[in-house]
Formats: sequence, C-alpha cells, structure tokens
Amino acid sequence: MTPGDLTYLYAVRTATGTEASSVPGVDGERPRLVVEGDLAAVVGSVGASRFDEEALARDLEDLGRLESLARAHHAVVAEAARTQPTAPVRLATLYRDDEAVRRLLADRAEEFTAILERIEGRWEWGVKAYVKPTTRPEEREAGSPSASDRPGTSYLLRRRADRDRGERERERARTVADDLHRTLRTHAAAGRLFPLQDARLSGRADEMVLNATYLVDAGKEDGFRSTVDSVDGATVELTGPWPPFSFASLEST
Repeated sequence: MTPGDLTYLYAVRTATGTEASSVPGVDGERPRLVVEGDLAAVVGSVGASRFDEEALARDLEDLGRLESLARAHHAVVAEAARTQPTAPVRLATLYRDDEAVRRLLADRAEEFTAILERIEGRWEWGVKAYVKPTTRPEEREAGSPSASDRPGTSYLLRRRADRDRGERERERARTVADDLHRTLRTHAAAGRLFPLQDARLSGRADEMVLNATYLVDAGKEDGFRSTVDSVDGATVELTGPWPPFSFASLEST
C-alpha cells in the first residue's frame, strides 16, 4: 500500500490460509488479506484519485464503468470463496487504511463469525419455475359468447369469463410454486424468494411462478437436485452450485 491509496474491501472470510485471490482487483491491484483475530478481510489498495467520493460518483453513473467494477469485484470474491467461507460486501466499500478495516473486524467479529459459520460447507442453488397457460388464445375464442348475443351482454360475459379463467390460472400457478418451494426447503438450510420476472425479461412465453435461491449442505445436493428433476406441472431451471452470496452478503458494511 502506497501513500495516498485507499483500502477497498471485497469480503470477510476466515483467517485460515494466506492467499486472498489470484485474480486482479477493481484497480488492477493484487488482492491481499488484513487479519484480525480469527477473521480476515479481502482487500485491495486502490488509487484515491480513481476511487474517492467524486470519482466513484462519476463511475457509478457510467453503465460501462459500473459493469466493469462489478465484474472485477465479483471475480475477486468468487475466487476467495472457492477455498474458504466468504461473506461479500457491497460494491465500492472503501476505508481510509488497513487499520480502519481491522477495527471493523474487531467491532463486528461476533456478527461476521455467525455469518461464516452459517454458510460453511454449504452452497447456493438458484431455482426458477415456469408454467404454461392452461388455455390457448384459440380456445378462449371458442369459449366466448356467440356473436348473436346482445353486444353489451356478450362483452360482460367475455370479461367475466376471462377474469375467472385468469384467476384459475393464477391459483394453479401459486399452488405449483408453493408446493415446489415447500418441498425444496426440506432439503435446504435456508431459502430466499425473489420477485418474479416479467416474461419480456425472462425471454420465455411461459409464466414464471418461482424465482428463488437455496442454501444447501454439500452432502444434501443430490437430494435437492432429485427433487427439482421430479417436479410435475412446471418447467424448472436449476443453476449452481455457487458460493452462497445470497445468504452471506454484508449489506450494512
């Protein structure tokens, strides 16, 4: 660390081992460890002129620069998490020097230790489930009132039929999602639900009914995958295993 540098904090992990990460950091620097007791912070020394408050404000408004920072940040954390339980901190968390990071580790040692103990020996799996609509557009037309009906009556009947059909489909989707989530939780130490994605964002015609991530013990992964494979009534996308960032992020740091 040279005079004028700031300390960029990537993550907190156990102090076992000496290697922080083999990939370059957000400023091209080599990440290193700052150790305090049984905890270690994965940090990097970055230039103050490029990472002070004013420079960061500009960078975070530049989508290209923001993406570059996020990719580098994630790469360092993911590499550190390959060998040790690791809790990432939010993007662009900076301290004046290493001593400030040591004080952080000492002041919040109990909290950090509890998080690392929770994720040790566990991995994160993402699950997205989709269901097809029960009726196709042509079926809806076939079930609509005939043209011989009075216009006002026909319109109201169509509206009521569409509303009832939509409610039945939503109820079916909720049942599929609830059953799947409840079953997967029996194989996981924890689970988190996320907002459902609009079909225009997911790129699928089917309706998303579950968007979740699960914290799974390494020894229970086979059972978890088998449960996903046996789902009936939905198409399920499974991703992972990943470092358990959704269950370890130190957002308040």
